[in-house]
Amino acid sequence: MDMFTSGPNVGNLLVTCGLVIFLLIASTKAKMLDKSGSQAAALLGLVVGGLGHWTWLLILLGFLLSSHKATKWRFEEKKELGLSESSDGHRGWTNVVANGAIPGLICIYAYLANDWSSTVWIFGAAVAVAASDTFASEIGCLDPRVRMITNFKPCVQGENGGFSPNGQLAAAVGSFVVAILTYGTWLLTSDTSTDLNGPLLLGVLALTGWIGCQVDSYLGALLENRGYLTKGSVNALAITSGVAIMGLFLSSL
Repeated sequence: MDMFTSGPNVGNLLVTCGLVIFLLIASTKAKMLDKSGSQAAALLGLVVGGLGHWTWLLILLGFLLSSHKATKWRFEEKKELGLSESSDGHRGWTNVVANGAIPGLICIYAYLANDWSSTVWIFGAAVAVAASDTFASEIGCLDPRVRMITNFKPCVQGENGGFSPNGQLAAAVGSFVVAILTYGTWLLTSDTSTDLNGPLLLGVLALTGWIGCQVDSYLGALLENRGYLTKGSVNALAITSGVAIMGLFLSSL
């Protein structure tokens, strides 16, 4: 039973199912997700782990757990200011879909293309953008030094398109965490004797996640604030930008 071979096989599927069960228990106990959010996350987890690899699911779990910590950080202050996503910090199925649909599609692509070694970096880029944006929003919203990304003029805390020093630092940390997890996954599951330079890709991935966060801010300022896009569609487009950047970089190697 090989647990380190990607794609649908007995070892991979068994570990994946175990991790999905852990996800359901942990998300319920910690109130990370509501009922519909947990169901959506479980389905996404089966796709990611079953068609990708269970270590890919660990990347998603790392994002979920760390972003929940960021959400709960000084939560009462955010709640009083009207900056919290819910009354208790949980997230629903729309948030899971907005951040997880593209990573799920990437896993389907990896399976159909029979290419997990390079695709894991594209998957990581998608998650890194989501993590970077979540960290920036949850931590940066309490920094009063907020400026609009389009004109650098002071703006209201929590406004779409606003950025702050603490938010930018948090965005970099969130992206770097996912980059480290992706690099570890690549080492465990891929043929590292290929021409791919792991440390280089780690750095590019960390930068890509941060850039994707900036794309999210620009789209929020230019289109979401004017009612042309929703928060979910902005997230999806920003994640797509990160996937495109990482894909273009890989194709240039």
